[in-house]
Formats: sequence, structure tokens, C-alpha cells
Amino acid sequence: MKTLFLAVAALALMAHPANIAAKDAEPVKVAGPAHAKGVSTVAIGAFNVGFIFESIDRTAASGGLMGAFGGTTKAKSELVGVTPEMMQAIADAAYADFVAQLSAGGYSVQAVGDLFGHPALAKTKSQAVPLDINLALEKGSKGKATYFKPSALPSLLMIPGDFTGSGMSSMGINMSAGQAGMALTNYAREAGVGVVDVVYLIDFSQQKRPGAFSFGGLQVNSALSVSADYSRITLIAPSGKQSVITIKAPVAVEGEFVEKADASSGTDKALQSGANVAGGLAAVAGFGGLRFGKTRKFQFTAKPGNYEEGAAKAASLASAMLVGRLGALR
Repeated sequence: MKTLFLAVAALALMAHPANIAAKDAEPVKVAGPAHAKGVSTVAIGAFNVGFIFESIDRTAASGGLMGAFGGTTKAKSELVGVTPEMMQAIADAAYADFVAQLSAGGYSVQAVGDLFGHPALAKTKSQAVPLDINLALEKGSKGKATYFKPSALPSLLMIPGDFTGSGMSSMGINMSAGQAGMALTNYAREAGVGVVDVVYLIDFSQQKRPGAFSFGGLQVNSALSVSADYSRITLIAPSGKQSVITIKAPVAVEGEFVEKADASSGTDKALQSGANVAGGLAAVAGFGGLRFGKTRKFQFTAKPGNYEEGAAKAASLASAMLVGRLGALR
């Protein structure tokens, strides 16, 4: 049996060389860099901060030892204790910090009324405030997020690419995003200034997926971060063309922001454990793996004061990275 186990491990190693020689992800991805050149006066058309409240992460069936233990592993995480007032305070702080960083970076930021009072936006309606979206997350995962705008902006606008919706519920939001994108582009052309659109997605958990030699499930740790791939800045140039800078590695902060607890019931754990043992015995006996997998539920409780401070700090770090890169393109 020991010899067999080592042989399976060796095969897994050869099948997944990327797990050993993985390269660090680039911090940002830039699309259309040339369009930001020469743009020094901007209007802020949108600044939205989203908060993930629920995420369901899955691993694909991995095979395991002769097919045992290889069922899909699922972790359901839920955040509680965050009030609308807390989210609004974070959005307001992040926006004020972002405007200050733009100004410090040499940009002239137009007054809000110049954009939102312009005829180009006369027929553009705000999204619901707050805005709830079912999101399609990475690696087959999904989640629920709530977006807030800063109090300084009269409307919550999104443009195409600001989010990836899950299911039919986001169709109307996608249509409105297309209309808002056209309106902001028209303003940029008519006013001869750049229009900035920013979206940050704040995550409360960090999933560590198993490697080639792990037959276990997802490890879920508490953290606060501006999520990769779902957080970005878009500059619509006076030409109507866009420069998009997307965060590709989570911008995380350390601290006591949330408290994690295992919300799985004892019955659930006992049933899953028994099923996985049965699957292992069946595989050893030559009947193939039953692939039951595991399911775990985690609850994260936000710590008032700490949570707001951590989220605002993560947003500030993200802004520093994005504004710095945008300024370099200018």
C-alpha cells in the first residue's frame, strides 16, 4: 500500500508541474495604455465599493487515491455584522482618499456638478442604492455582493466590465451599464476631459485551495482585501477610447477585522466523514471512488470600527497602486 501511495503521489506531481513552479501574479493588467496619454483633467463618473457577503467556493473532483476522497469540495462563507452605515462610511472614506490621491498625482478633478448636470447624462438613471448583485467569481465560485456609492456622487453608475453577473438577475443591470457607459463617453468627447470609473470589491475571506498532494478540502481564512479581477479603474479619454487598469493580485491588509467560526453542524460533519471513509474503502477494494467530497460552512462576524478601518485601508492601498500606474501612463 505504501508503494502504491508513493506512485500515485509521483504521478500527481508530474501531472501538475505548475503547482511547483507557479509564478507570482502581476499586480495589475493594463489595457489601452496609450489612451491615457496627455489626459490631466478628469471628472469622476462612478466610484463604487462592493462588499461580498456570501461566497460559495468549490474545488473540482480531484481523483484522490484511486478515485477516493476526490469529490467536489465546497465551502460556504457568510459575513454578518456589517451595517449599511458601516458600508457607506467606507465608501465615503475611500472616495475622499481617492480624490486626494488624484490631486496629489497632478490631476485636476472637476466638480461633481459639471458632469452630472451636463445634458449628456440627462437621461441616465441611477442604479438602486445600495445595489445587490449575484456575482460569478473565479474558479467556478459564486457570491453575493452589495455596492455603495459615495455620498458626494448623486448617482450610482456602472459601465460594462465593472462586474460579472451570475444568472438572469443581472440582465437589467447590464443594460443600464451599457447606457451609462455611452453617456459618460459622450460627456468625455463633448467636454474634452477624461472620465474616471472606479470599482472596488471588498472580500472578507481568503480561500486556500489544496495542492497536488492534498486530499483535503478548502481552507478558509479570515482576511480583508480588495479583490483581484473585480476591482479596476477605467479612464474614458476625450477620444472616447478607454484605458483600463485591473487589479490582478488581491490588495490585502492584516489585522483583527472579522471573527471566523465554523458554522457546520456536527451531524453534517459526521455524515460527510462517514461517506468519505466508505468511499476510501470502496476504492481500496477495487470498486472505484464514490467521490463524496466535503461541505463546510463558515460564518465571519465583522468587528465594528476595525472592519471599517481595514476596508478603507485596503481601498487606499488599491487607489495608490492604480493612481500611480495611471499617472505613469499620462
